[in-house]
Amino acid sequence: MSLKWRASIVALVAVLGLLFLVPTVRGPGATLPGFMPQERLHLGLDLQGGMHLVLEVQSEKAVENAVERMAGDLKQSLRDARVRIRSIAAKGRTIFLAVRDAEAAEKLQKLLDDEFPVLEVSSRSTDENGTSLELRLTAPEAERVERYAVDQGIETIRNRVDQFGVSEPTIVPQGERRILIQLPGIKDPERAINLIGKTAQLEFRLLDETMTADQAKVSGVPAGSEVLFQHQVDPISRKVVGRTPFLVHQAVLMTGDVITDARVQIDQQFNEPYVTMNFDTRGKRVFGRITGENVGKRLAIVLDEVVQSAPVVREPITGGRAQISGSFTLDEARDLSISLRSGSLPAPVSILERRTVGPSLGHDSIRAGLTAMAVGGLFVVLFMAVYYKTSGLIADLALVLNVILIMGALAAFRATLTLPGIAGIVLTIGMAVDANVLIFERIREELRLGKTPGSAVEAGYGKAFITILDANVTTFIAAAVLWQYGTGPVKGFAVTLAIGILASMFTAIVGTRVLFDGVVLKGAVRRLSI
Repeated sequence: MSLKWRASIVALVAVLGLLFLVPTVRGPGATLPGFMPQERLHLGLDLQGGMHLVLEVQSEKAVENAVERMAGDLKQSLRDARVRIRSIAAKGRTIFLAVRDAEAAEKLQKLLDDEFPVLEVSSRSTDENGTSLELRLTAPEAERVERYAVDQGIETIRNRVDQFGVSEPTIVPQGERRILIQLPGIKDPERAINLIGKTAQLEFRLLDETMTADQAKVSGVPAGSEVLFQHQVDPISRKVVGRTPFLVHQAVLMTGDVITDARVQIDQQFNEPYVTMNFDTRGKRVFGRITGENVGKRLAIVLDEVVQSAPVVREPITGGRAQISGSFTLDEARDLSISLRSGSLPAPVSILERRTVGPSLGHDSIRAGLTAMAVGGLFVVLFMAVYYKTSGLIADLALVLNVILIMGALAAFRATLTLPGIAGIVLTIGMAVDANVLIFERIREELRLGKTPGSAVEAGYGKAFITILDANVTTFIAAAVLWQYGTGPVKGFAVTLAIGILASMFTAIVGTRVLFDGVVLKGAVRRLSI
């Protein structure tokens, strides 16, 4: 390739690197022409502050929830197949089932084999009253449910965080049951934690109106019912100042998995926010049937075992819409709508580790990291200029271009710059100089043999290329492995190291070669300053 083409490529790459850095240099809020890149360089948690969380998914609860749902499905299937049963109930990981006679037991076994192969009989006993069985999930199915709980938990949390408005979050699995979350630049950690950790299991249940909740406390809660509470919240402190008990049937008529959309609306009369929900086709049909069969009764809307409201059903609601009202602030209503839109967590999560990094610490980290990079770079630049003279200055120009390309590439690919990433840039600067040192020493050897400057440059680059390529390829492989299996800071280091290797290969081999060829091969100098 001719010198003119090579020089044009180097100039084009340098201009692109500078263009992608313009939004970062101009700062937030700057208006740029439409043809220019708009993405700023994203800073990691350790540089701009934010929140670090490690959550543990209570996957055993996911298995219990799956068993409870399966018990409901089995009960409906037994009713459809007209199998006579005495009782069916789910407790923990076990379904307790009792049938009346041998014929029913035989039909039950056939139903299990055909429709519920993931259930296995762990215990069976027969007496004069019939047959009693204990059913459990098979081991492979239980493991699948636990894995799904973690995978679905990650996806649900990611959807919530995206709608919360955090840029460049890190949400990755850690071990079998843990989730690592890093939210750079978060301004309200408590609100974010409440949103991320909210299970958001929405249920519609009927109130048990055979007695009041207070009467149930005295005489005992009827079978099939339980006491849940509605919270009264102080409008200023937002603390729970009271609880109203409700006697609620345990049977869940409908859950929030049929919600397709949830939005915040403002009550024009009282100027208070509430949340409207739209149901899918199945939810619209089920909700219409529920309200049609229970006109005049109170329907409790329960979110995470807390009663949000318990309105009286005045007429069948067939439009596929419902609403949740309460003493919400606008932020609380928005967070509730986000939780409902993104879906409920398949299992509760607990916070194992929580760290908040303030922006002042982030600024200190940036200052320390940039100082280290500047000092290290300055020593390298001085060494090259003193030891290799004019050729060293050419290498220094390549170093400047190298840093520009790394920063520009990070902005272009929306990668995140972390403190370990800055360390990766410093390491890359040293590696780029190492490549030039190999080339320059080869050129010196050729000059000692009496070759002309042009021949020495040609031979120096040619003989050093394979050595430089081998060293950089092995380092690039190491960076790729770190990126694939590392998390958090390790990934930040791997990203900048990998980009830096590619940039240093380009600047040390192509960029400096163009400068040498421009002055040597054109006959501008007869003696190399090296």
